Amino acid sequence: MTTTSAPPVRAGRREWTALGVLMLPLLLVSMDVSVLYFAIPSISADLEPSGTQQLWIFDIYAFVLAGLLMTMGSIGDRVGRRRLLLIGAAAFGTASLIAAYANSAETLIAARAVLGLGGATLMPSTMALIRTMFTDSGQRAKAIGLWSGVMTAGIALGSVLSGVLVQYFWWGSVFLINLPAMALLLVIGPFLLPESKDPNPGRFDWPSVPLSMAAVLPVIYGLKEIPSEGWHIQYVASIAVGLLFAALFVHRQRTAASPMIDRALFRGRGFAPSVALNLIASFAMMGSAFFTTQYLQSVLGKSAMEAALWALLPSVPIGMAAPLATSLVQKGVNRAYVVTAGFAIGAAGYALLSLAGTDSLWLVLIACGVLASGIVMVISQITDLAMSSAPVERAGSASSLMETGAEFGGALGMAVLGSIGTAIYRHDIPGSAPAAAHETLGGALAIAHRLPGHTGDALATAAREAFTNGMQGASIAGAVLLAGAAVLAAGALRGIHVSDK
Repeated sequence: MTTTSAPPVRAGRREWTALGVLMLPLLLVSMDVSVLYFAIPSISADLEPSGTQQLWIFDIYAFVLAGLLMTMGSIGDRVGRRRLLLIGAAAFGTASLIAAYANSAETLIAARAVLGLGGATLMPSTMALIRTMFTDSGQRAKAIGLWSGVMTAGIALGSVLSGVLVQYFWWGSVFLINLPAMALLLVIGPFLLPESKDPNPGRFDWPSVPLSMAAVLPVIYGLKEIPSEGWHIQYVASIAVGLLFAALFVHRQRTAASPMIDRALFRGRGFAPSVALNLIASFAMMGSAFFTTQYLQSVLGKSAMEAALWALLPSVPIGMAAPLATSLVQKGVNRAYVVTAGFAIGAAGYALLSLAGTDSLWLVLIACGVLASGIVMVISQITDLAMSSAPVERAGSASSLMETGAEFGGALGMAVLGSIGTAIYRHDIPGSAPAAAHETLGGALAIAHRLPGHTGDALATAAREAFTNGMQGASIAGAVLLAGAAVLAAGALRGIHVSDK
């Protein structure tokens, strides 16, 4: 006598409505990465932060977010993902209100840190709840595709929205926009969202918390500083210290009786390859952003607002990429082929970017659209694969590992590709140029504006050409990397299938 398992319960209107509610905080968390781009001049004029304080206003959010993702994912599996989501929403909303009316740089930095804490609870909780609500593999793939698209769109929209708000209101309004979405989540969430957690979580491994933060934060810090400051010993040492703690963290997870990251996550064939490929995808996405934002403003001479609005155009094809990838897989195309194609499309985008000159607005926009579309295809599919491969009781930990890998990948992409571009820039800038002009394009243009007539114009032209050459060289490296990732994905994902569970 044979037995068959019951088919998965398909999600209905309630679950899809709940997904829409989850998308709002996710959008805002991703927007907060870039929402200060246009607000910082007004903040500087009002609060008068020191140079160090201004850097912390920018960076503390991403540091706290990256450092606590794994901890919060594990806590969510234990106390309940909905409960942690609502706690995070309350913290995010309260910190947004404090940040909006901050009367000192110290207060704003503290509020941004709490925003990072709230974001670290919201991001893995939303993905874990999607894993719980959508047990049908086809519906889950569509939901995760939407999740991937919203995450990508939020980063692009954050800078534009901040520019509009600062132009018509005051800088605090970039934080107040968080309040309605968080209030809606707190009111509706308890009724729409199911509670889910690991029924047998074991004891929480508190020593893993400082180990995880000591592993993540020094590496992220070093990688963020290298593109602008160079490979100085303090940044290399910071990365080395982080990697040492990472080794200790891994050892702890392998030997502890109840580790923060359950070893069972890696028993699914698709999980480990997904984490690795997600890191590469984030590397490519953030590595290109390092150049294109500067290209639009400093090479083409667009204002910050103009550059942000032009940068929205590549988002149009991005919105279609994840649904297309999901549709192909559901029609029977092997997921390995779709992910391989996504990396190949991304490589083509980098190849197009390598052809850009100093007056190639449309070519750069098209290249960015092609690159980002390919990467979103990859992210949507490997995220679905990772979450489907992980045990449902470990969904929070699985999501946090994917997102921590993405943070590492993004920082690594900016460091490696940024360093390649900077090295080429410094090689190509005329030796007779002032010392400050050899450091950055922005420094060269600032000096050029102070020089008389033809001398200043010549320096500005040479600096723009040197920067463009650097972008071309980094783009070639990016294309090679993604071509290699396509080959890796074709082999690593072959024969791996998602089941309904």
